[in-house]
Amino acid sequence: MLKEIVDLVRNYEGLTRKKPISPIIKELGPVEDMGRTIHGFGEDCAVIDHEGSFLLLAAESIWSRLLEDPEWAGYCSVLANVNDVYAMGGRPLAVVNTLSFQNEQEGRLLAKGMREGSLKFKVPIVGGHVQPASDSPVISVFILGAAQNPLSSFDCKTGDDIVVATDLVGRMKSRFLNFDSTSEKSSEDVLFRLEALVEIADQGSASAAKDISNPGVLGTIAMLLETSGVGADVDVGAIPKPESVDLSSWILTYPGCGFIVTCDEARTEETLDILRERNLSATVVGRATEERKMRLSLEGESRVLFDLENEIITGASPAHVSGARDE
Repeated sequence: MLKEIVDLVRNYEGLTRKKPISPIIKELGPVEDMGRTIHGFGEDCAVIDHEGSFLLLAAESIWSRLLEDPEWAGYCSVLANVNDVYAMGGRPLAVVNTLSFQNEQEGRLLAKGMREGSLKFKVPIVGGHVQPASDSPVISVFILGAAQNPLSSFDCKTGDDIVVATDLVGRMKSRFLNFDSTSEKSSEDVLFRLEALVEIADQGSASAAKDISNPGVLGTIAMLLETSGVGADVDVGAIPKPESVDLSSWILTYPGCGFIVTCDEARTEETLDILRERNLSATVVGRATEERKMRLSLEGESRVLFDLENEIITGASPAHVSGARDE
């Protein structure tokens, strides 16, 4: 079973498609910081120092597979960006977008999905660019947020507990490895859960955080470990999941509302309490290690998923960072 999981994750397109990010980071690294960049490449959002507070800036281009369902793609384009902002302990301010579509019906469905996402997450869509009569549909969304105490995915330390927090109330989308945990809930319910990350950031109870996205829960943990320059021992069997979804599918699934949070052992219970009080299923699934290997265990078996000393996930690691993070 564990060998199957290792093979699934290592070969999953949702994760392997991240590797080409590495040469882009190398090309753009020299212009990442011009004086006010606190966090940049490798984070869910860039963090910009602005008049004593922090602006969060992120962009998402929706995976082409999702565009088979234009309305769902439009909805997810907002959801993904909103999750990026909350993962940093911030709140969204506004969204802009670029839309390309082949015909009017496709364009209307993309826009309808975005509208529903905007209403669900209470974030205004304030502008963008439309390209009609395109050869293929494309949707990219850009979000601006703000935070008082931004979280980072570069700050997991050796010995930190690794917590997976997920909303398990929802349903799988039949055509995709997506778990819809938001569209059928009220805005108040959805935002109540997301506010857990703001509370954690303001309380200072977590060392690092990242939202679970297309690489799935194990792929997302690997990305966080890479940016922090650590490894981890992870108990796959401890990962919270819906009873209706098998483990092999769940570890590759985009959960809709899911986060990796790391914390010093002394703050773990406080962190878990915050997450659980906001109706998220939260469990310690592992611990960060000095050895830069991500090792999985399940039912008495143990295997290395990634050797982060010698393998690249995205190339966004402490070795590449600009002066903003050398302080």
